[in-house]
Amino acid sequence: MATTSPDISSLSFEQARDELVRVVAELEQGAPTLEESLALWERGEALAKRCEEWLVGAKARLDAARTGGSD
Repeated sequence: MATTSPDISSLSFEQARDELVRVVAELEQGAPTLEESLALWERGEALAKRCEEWLVGAKARLDAARTGGSD
């Protein structure tokens, strides 16, 4: 895992998703130390939350577009 990871709040959905895939793969391979495993897990949780934020926002935009288009 890179020592300087980008700030999660600045990531696009695609960037967060791609990094989450990498984090999961690294966890599946097994990190050398418990501390590294925990750091990966925490990063993965934060990335998953960022992806969820993007998806919730996209759903809200779609709902608003549907509501606005039915008038």
